[in-house]
Amino acid sequence: MNKRRTLMWGLVAAPFAVTTGATQLGAQAPANGEPPATGSIGRRKLGSLEVSSIGLGVQNNTRKYETTLPYRPEQIALIRAAYERGVTFFDTAEAYGSHECERLLGEAIQPFRDRVVITSKFGWNIDPETGRRRPGLNSKPDHIKLVVDGMLRRLRTDRIDLLYQHRVDPEVPIEDVAGAVKELMQQGKVKHWGLSEMGLNTLRRAHAALPVTAVQNEYSMLWRGPERDVIPTCEELGIGFVPWSPLGVQFLTGWIDANTRFAPGDIRGGESRFSPENLPHNLQLVALVKTWAERKQATPAQIALAWLLAQKPWIVPIPGTTVMAHMLANSGAAAVQFAPTEISELNAAVRAIEVRGERMPAPVLAFSGVEAPPKK
Repeated sequence: MNKRRTLMWGLVAAPFAVTTGATQLGAQAPANGEPPATGSIGRRKLGSLEVSSIGLGVQNNTRKYETTLPYRPEQIALIRAAYERGVTFFDTAEAYGSHECERLLGEAIQPFRDRVVITSKFGWNIDPETGRRRPGLNSKPDHIKLVVDGMLRRLRTDRIDLLYQHRVDPEVPIEDVAGAVKELMQQGKVKHWGLSEMGLNTLRRAHAALPVTAVQNEYSMLWRGPERDVIPTCEELGIGFVPWSPLGVQFLTGWIDANTRFAPGDIRGGESRFSPENLPHNLQLVALVKTWAERKQATPAQIALAWLLAQKPWIVPIPGTTVMAHMLANSGAAAVQFAPTEISELNAAVRAIEVRGERMPAPVLAFSGVEAPPKK
């Protein structure tokens, strides 16, 4: 790490050093019981649901991309420190860590559960008892209800604030899925619902059956596919948008270079955008982000997140991390502001770089953009 980067990280982390230390030692919510000050994070609305303008994705906090296992007490401290920084939007799923990420999040937010918004997702064919992934998908209404009961236990709560269908089940009409979620809402177990990586017609049908609060799709400078149809449809219908992988699975942070190769089990190794043939070309995007980081006196990750925030006022990214310093920097991204001329310039530069390669391995990508069967 060069001297300038060391200085920059010192400037990013220094204002939060007291909070971070207190959280690591005591792992407690604010003693006065009051909601945390949101500071520069701010608030946004996904439909009618108000959340912090930047959330925290809780996916790799029990198993990192590199397949290593983070230290659980540190991850609990990180989640609680995020709350103290003003993050009130926490995202997870039953599929993450074979139920373990839900358990981790549930334990971490206990001191302040009623002052945050939590999400989870159903839809993969997962054993409700063991969390083991089975082939295919399962959004049958009875299964959804069983899954949600398990989520509530693991998250130590009585309701899911925002429940997503993780992927569309090609064997279950979306109207049946909406019906099951509506019943859960009537029981008070679910407050809002959304979809992830769905086909556009399915989104319209879902919204007609039961108003959709948010869509969660991959979206970043590295993958701008939602700009074509999904984001315009969300704007038309008044649906919020939550980008997953807003930092391009670490790519936009600058930690990946032309010599990077991925460990066995790291999903990025199966994404052709990171292949030895495509990676050197795609690094033009990282160079652009670093240039803007210098220009705005920010980290590359902050530039990538601030760029997302500048696209629409109802976009809320959910960067994930297992590192305290990175969480502190990410949560400060809302303070990075672009003048209208700057965002026009940056948008043009981003769009001028054609990213080569696919965003996911083909067998995984096949689950995206799926349309639900018609209701008979």
